[in-house]
Amino acid sequence: MMRPTDQAGGFGQPVTRGPRLSDRVAELMLDTILSRQLQPGDPLPSERELGDQFGVSRTVIREAVRSLSAKGVVSSLPGRGLVVAALDPEDVSSSMSLYLRGQAGGIPYERIHEVRSALEVDLIGRAAERASEEDLEKLREAHERMGSTLDDLEGASQADVAFHRALAESTDNVLYLIMLDSIGDVLLDIRRRTLGLPDDAPRGHKEHAAILAAVEAHDAERAREAMRAHLASALERWHTLEPAADGGG
Repeated sequence: MMRPTDQAGGFGQPVTRGPRLSDRVAELMLDTILSRQLQPGDPLPSERELGDQFGVSRTVIREAVRSLSAKGVVSSLPGRGLVVAALDPEDVSSSMSLYLRGQAGGIPYERIHEVRSALEVDLIGRAAERASEEDLEKLREAHERMGSTLDDLEGASQADVAFHRALAESTDNVLYLIMLDSIGDVLLDIRRRTLGLPDDAPRGHKEHAAILAAVEAHDAERAREAMRAHLASALERWHTLEPAADGGG
């Protein structure tokens, strides 16, 4: 693949013409940003300079910049021009969330459950190994919040998801949190439905207590077993709703 060069301080080199030239320029710009390890706020050449260096029109450069801006890679600041943007992990999660919400007919719960199981059973082990006292306090607070909102469908749903999110934070690995957040909206919608079942909220709260106790004890295997049991229970409860869920699309 053709890569930008640093010759004469240039940001890139002329690109061969072809379909979607702006995409090619955007790819080369991104490659340069990454290879030079440019940091958020670092300035980029002007549109005119980029056009000269890549050997393309300013229209092509604008299209390439627009594409990179939409991805959160670059931004245009008044008085400063183009700069490297501060990438926000939430942008990744938001993109995935929008994808899931935009799927016609929705993603079947079983598919969500497969991904959630693979993710959460692993992360709970990491959380048990790495959770600090501050992390544990956040988990206790989330657990107590759910316990105080068992008769409040929305409050209990929010607290339930917050507890799982606090577990992801306890891993000290932001990628777990990003991946969990990417399905967070879907999980929240699911909890809003299942928590309406008789005794579901107290049951979920009790299962969370077992998870919390294992993490507090820093017992990774016990924590994994507690999470497996919790997720199996969640799948079972969803299946009681399945006829109505299927009928509702």
